[in-house]
Amino acid sequence: MIGDRWGVSDSETSRPYPCDDFVASPTLQAWRGVGVEAPAEAVWPWVVQVRLAPYSYDWIDNLGRRSPRELVGLPEPRVGDRFTTAGGRELGRIVSVDPGEQLTSTIMGAFMSYVLVPQEHDTTRLLLKVVMRTTRWAAPALSVGDLIMARRQLLNLKRLAERHQGPA
Repeated sequence: MIGDRWGVSDSETSRPYPCDDFVASPTLQAWRGVGVEAPAEAVWPWVVQVRLAPYSYDWIDNLGRRSPRELVGLPEPRVGDRFTTAGGRELGRIVSVDPGEQLTSTIMGAFMSYVLVPQEHDTTRLLLKVVMRTTRWAAPALSVGDLIMARRQLLNLKRLAERHQGPA
């Protein structure tokens, strides 16, 4: 499908993700990934901080409010917590979490897993998989739209984690 992959290898698309447990026979599956020149413990607080803002194109999905550029020391996320805040509105819910390893949420009918995979030399692969049941006609448009927004989000999280290089 158009826009279903960005920055991921075949092995990263074939691995299991927690979001797979929430949607049987998804009509949309999309994978995104980025290498981060920081250890997973420096990346995780930024993934956690997605609860405050989308970290994508703030002028689109956050009514122009800039996503925070400093860590605020949020507590570890729990199942049932809100997933994010955009445009002043709380959106989505966290459905699964393994602190430091993965955060899975649901928003607008989609389920998504952020997975941190530690690599050699204190680097991390930050992976995101999105699954959803939707019409076959809508799936390509949703995939491309998600690609644009998720790519920006992952690149922002990468840049912030690399800049700060330490846990909150």
